[in-house]
Amino acid sequence: MMEKKAAKGAKPKRYAMVDREHCAACGACEAVCPRGAVSVWQGSFSVVDGALCVGCGRCSAECPASAISMEVRA
Repeated sequence: MMEKKAAKGAKPKRYAMVDREHCAACGACEAVCPRGAVSVWQGSFSVVDGALCVGCGRCSAECPASAISMEVRA
């Protein structure tokens, strides 16, 4: 299910968080991110740019290692 877009200027309610211990650095999350917010860092693990992440959850759904969770913004 797709998350509703936040109002212009408002931050999305969720963001992606990577568990580096479980990340396989396969790049599946990077491939499906519509905003380019996810990248694999030096072939070790994925990182998420919180400024670009819109909280859609595609990366979390695609991750074969279940290493990405969607967290609520404070």
